[in-house]
Amino acid sequence: MRVSVAETDLDSIRPWRDMYRLEMSCQIVHDSIHERPGWSREHLLCIAGVPVCYGSVAVGGPWTNKPAIYEVYVAPAYRLRLLELFQALVEAAGAAECEVQSNDVLAAVLIHAFAHDVNSESILFHDQQTTSIPPPAGATFRAPMEAEAPDVPAEKRKWRGVVEVAGSVVGTGGILFHYNRPYGDIYMDVTEPCRRKGIGAYLVQELKRVAYEGGHVPAARCNPENVASQRTLQKAGFVPCGHILTGSLSRRAVIG
Repeated sequence: MRVSVAETDLDSIRPWRDMYRLEMSCQIVHDSIHERPGWSREHLLCIAGVPVCYGSVAVGGPWTNKPAIYEVYVAPAYRLRLLELFQALVEAAGAAECEVQSNDVLAAVLIHAFAHDVNSESILFHDQQTTSIPPPAGATFRAPMEAEAPDVPAEKRKWRGVVEVAGSVVGTGGILFHYNRPYGDIYMDVTEPCRRKGIGAYLVQELKRVAYEGGHVPAARCNPENVASQRTLQKAGFVPCGHILTGSLSRRAVIG
């Protein structure tokens, strides 16, 4: 039975995306691309006229000159034709790259089957342990004052945090909500003279607490080469759970 691919709008695939989010059950790093005007092209795939899956291609922002397939969902009853469906999407969408999460099982299979030069752009972390790291000597955690975050609206400062030692701010961080709720992405930075003293792990721990108290689930990611950040996140209870994989798409024959 013939596979067809047609561009569609976001509203047409929202029910499918709900199923995708439910099946993923984790932070979806590229979730917000769908809602950014001009950033995503949505495609509906049909078999003999029956909708069976969708595929999304990033075409805006960092992907303006290198369109990338970043999300695919195939209804379980049609996964026997997964490779054929993805091949049809690649040919119709004109994507140059693929950028997906390795903890998306279908996408991880597809990027390795269809792309070359596959690399890890980020390591993904999910929270697995509640830690009880005491404040480093003389350190306190608090929300930033207006003068310390002048460009941040008051209602958003509650999602930021600083660590202060002897009256000076030595660490800053916060929680971003560019992803699927209830997940929030934690980030942090510690001034160079105060690194390797436990301040980063303490800051991440406290930001995790802020996230949970606000009804959110903390997550994080970092560069694969940033070993110091990886150790900090793990000390604060985060465990690696996947990668953001990128690869260049290559042509292949349709699988019958």
